[in-house]
Amino acid sequence: MSKVYFSKIDKLRDILSSISFSRLFVLVDDQTEKHCYPLVKPFLADHILISVKSGEINKTLASCTEIWGQLTTHEADRNALLINLGGGVITDMGGFCAGAYKRGINFINIPTTLLAQVDASSGGKTGVDFEGFKNHIGLFCEPQCVLIDTIFHRTLPANQMRSGFAEMLKHGLIADAGHWEALKSISYQSVDLDAIKSSVAIKQKVTEADPTEKGVRKILNFGHTIGHAFESFCLSNDIPLLHGEAIAVGMIAEAFISNSKRLLGDQEREEIEQYLKEIYDLPDIKKASYHEILRLCKQDKKNKNGKVLMSLLEKKGKATYDVPIDDQLIQEAISYTLELHF
Repeated sequence: MSKVYFSKIDKLRDILSSISFSRLFVLVDDQTEKHCYPLVKPFLADHILISVKSGEINKTLASCTEIWGQLTTHEADRNALLINLGGGVITDMGGFCAGAYKRGINFINIPTTLLAQVDASSGGKTGVDFEGFKNHIGLFCEPQCVLIDTIFHRTLPANQMRSGFAEMLKHGLIADAGHWEALKSISYQSVDLDAIKSSVAIKQKVTEADPTEKGVRKILNFGHTIGHAFESFCLSNDIPLLHGEAIAVGMIAEAFISNSKRLLGDQEREEIEQYLKEIYDLPDIKKASYHEILRLCKQDKKNKNGKVLMSLLEKKGKATYDVPIDDQLIQEAISYTLELHF
């Protein structure tokens, strides 16, 4: 498991001095190049900057080809080091590019969004979207280390903080009811380093027990089977929806399924739904498109032998996984969730 540093960005100077590398590359997008790179540049060794277009829509193999092309042009060898400076798109895609280039070069993640800090930057999952399917192509590939500094929060709009907060809430729901309750007492705009540490610790404990998602790590996907389907649909139809916002809606739908399967009690389902409704908005998806959400659910990576398998809640702070769900119940959950008055 990668070392996670919760520190000021100047820690990067010490980290780089402790690592042997032939050449240093820094991957940014057009947003982090403008807002975050200036905060990091003073603590970097000599390096080559690689910049790609921002946004989930550009998390593709085409962008990877650009990155690999730059690495090749600048003669990066297998001892090169890549720093991924950005949100989940950059850490996912940069990690994938590093893992595949010359069969693997080392990389460091410096996550600049709350979402990336508590979720995407650690755990070893990397990848890109493919033909409308979320994270369809990827590798398990651990970064050399992760450096988390809340200084980047000041560069974020409110919706980005809200997006990351959803993954923190999920961590509480699947493994630590106390974390869920603590987060309910604060605003997503005032998340501090202690709350981030708690969330990362939950994820690390789960991923250490099951690094390649053969078993218990699947609980981290609560809210993601339907949430990823919402996200993919909205991306393909130019409907604004960030990852965490999609997962929040997915958690409402999958809490409904958990309750329908008699795993989660009525009172806890209602509490989860009401709290999430207070913070997150409903995507504008017409009823005629509900079948498309179901089709996207069938591409989820947890599925087996054509059967949709979900990670569901048994109670706040405890989840289970590999629960088979039939199409009718998924359709009911989609209809129920999208027709709520948020």
